[in-house]
Amino acid sequence: MLTLFGWTSKPKQPQTREDRRKQRGVRRKPIGTTTKQTSFKRESRSLSFLEKMSLLWTTDIGIDLGTTNVVMYVKGRGIVLDEPGFVACDTKTREVIAVGHEARAILGRTPEGIEVIQPLKGGVIADYDTTAYMLRYFIRRVVPVSGLIRSRMIACVPSSITPVEKRAVLEVLLQAGARKIVLMEEPLAAAIGTGLDKAEQVGAMVVDIGGGTTDIAVICDSGVVVSESLRIGSDTFDEALLQYMKRKKKLLIGPLTAEDLKIEVGTVDSRSGEERAIVRGRHSVTGLPRAVEITSKDMKFALERPVQHIIEGIISILEKTPPELLAQINHHGIILTGGGSQLRGLDRMITEKTGRPAYVVEHPRYSVILGTGKALSELNQLRDTLEELR
Repeated sequence: MLTLFGWTSKPKQPQTREDRRKQRGVRRKPIGTTTKQTSFKRESRSLSFLEKMSLLWTTDIGIDLGTTNVVMYVKGRGIVLDEPGFVACDTKTREVIAVGHEARAILGRTPEGIEVIQPLKGGVIADYDTTAYMLRYFIRRVVPVSGLIRSRMIACVPSSITPVEKRAVLEVLLQAGARKIVLMEEPLAAAIGTGLDKAEQVGAMVVDIGGGTTDIAVICDSGVVVSESLRIGSDTFDEALLQYMKRKKKLLIGPLTAEDLKIEVGTVDSRSGEERAIVRGRHSVTGLPRAVEITSKDMKFALERPVQHIIEGIISILEKTPPELLAQINHHGIILTGGGSQLRGLDRMITEKTGRPAYVVEHPRYSVILGTGKALSELNQLRDTLEELR
């Protein structure tokens, strides 16, 4: 027995013919048996050595670029980030003070010289530089070595995004570290996220109510047949509550209070039980602290107009849908996704106004990002949207 640099090795023993076969990976088969070929399916184009090495240093990321929240999904890890899309900046130097939860926490009560902004408005980029900073910040959190790794990304965008808005999204993701980008329409991602496979995607209507937009689409055979994107979302509900409290109750409240109020007693169903809540703010005339009571009936009046706009959009899409697909929509119903779909009584109201069953899916806030995560498994077959920039 020999010892070399701490490693112990045994003297080699004489090998038989069977031992040599095993070393080479060859097994002796009984006479008369056939060999079952086991081989990997080759792609139509074999990957070069450099491409194979680049895949080892690539992270596949799915991004839901929401107005209210940015959600990220990393292949093999699942949902890794769910942060508010807010950035706090110094008004003079434009230096970033806080991002995500920390920035949202000071919304409505920022000290002098600091402002909190949402760089994404209505599902599109409103502030290019701030959006790029925010995305780089989030990506470094989920991929700590993002400076060395050029990620492949699937990003979800509203169905009515314009070419100029699409180009802005591509450029900001490229600046954030992407080497391949696929843009996917949010209703299609939501349909995949709800579990609809290709066989079931026949005449299915998806209504995705996000923070800044509501995307309405009819999905057929994994494609969007007809769609419309409304600049209405859960943020619109909050703003409607702010204006109602100011106009009817003479009370000034902040956006976070409005959101909490919506979650606590928000409803558009007059048949639901009467709920009450005490809201604190400032009197709109005197400026003094004040507390008022608000009921479910108040909420219905406050939210009636934005909800009616969404229903009108759904009816408009139904009127544009080919007749042969309407029967399938009647069968599947209207699928409601997105955080805004959780407003109490909304599904019942849509059912009554459209004459077709509407229901909220499980985990509606994450339907889009879960669909994006599923699409990451087919990223090699998807066309790189970055080619439009070249």
